[in-house]
Amino acid sequence: MRKRKRIETVNANGNAVKRVLQGLAFLLLLSCPVSSLAQCQAKNEAFWSGEQLDYELFFNWKFIWIKAGTARMTVDEQTYFDVPAYHTRLQAITSKRLDRIFKMRDTLDCVYSKQLEPLYFRKGAEEGKRFTIDEAWFDYRHNKCHVDQRRTFRDGTFVQKRDTSDQCVFDMLSILAQARSFDPTQYKEGERILFPMVTGKRVEEQILVYRGKEDFEAENEVVYRCLVFSLVEMKGKKEKEVITFYITDDKNHLPVRLDMYLKFGSAKAFLRASKGLRNPQTSIVAKKE
Repeated sequence: MRKRKRIETVNANGNAVKRVLQGLAFLLLLSCPVSSLAQCQAKNEAFWSGEQLDYELFFNWKFIWIKAGTARMTVDEQTYFDVPAYHTRLQAITSKRLDRIFKMRDTLDCVYSKQLEPLYFRKGAEEGKRFTIDEAWFDYRHNKCHVDQRRTFRDGTFVQKRDTSDQCVFDMLSILAQARSFDPTQYKEGERILFPMVTGKRVEEQILVYRGKEDFEAENEVVYRCLVFSLVEMKGKKEKEVITFYITDDKNHLPVRLDMYLKFGSAKAFLRASKGLRNPQTSIVAKKE
């Protein structure tokens, strides 16, 4: 029985940090359903090179809260095969305390054009004893979106797949970058937002539900006006809520809180610090002295 409890604890912590990473990738998804290649491009009004966001990750199991780790997201400019582009990097690291149970070192890199078209994606994931590298290459020949995906395992073996679509296909970070510039003012509570995304092995449709607006007081005693979204999964005919996002209701669309719902416990992520923001933080409702 003791061994089984330890296995459940390891699985719970592992799922927690992976949910946190997944949440950080979805947290700024505010776009409408993507329906044509014309929408693969968008005007960026939300961020610029030099932005940095830092997060603290926490995990709850029964009555115990522990710091699960940290995450950092950065944006810079680079050239990709002579194309001026942005590069977004997201790194998530478990704390030393959690490393004894479940070690995670995940790095996500995404390159996309200045018009926010996805060009290349890579996720290097060390999660416990598992190590994989997921990659995706995008091109737009003949008015279609072509995506080559490859998942490489620790021993060097790999699986790969090619998809062709009349719609835009995104990765976890390029959809984040593009969505930050969309205007969510026309959303209605309960509205469902659908989009296709690469997973390293296939293209899957993801679902977000808009929950409305809510004020949230962060750890630094700043109160933000937030847009609230839920990532849901379909279990048969029923929806299961996986992650709830609190995103600032301004042009930056910064996540200040994420709640993850797990089989064993729950996890949370809080924005600790930000710098290099492009727009004023007009979503601040109040600051305590």
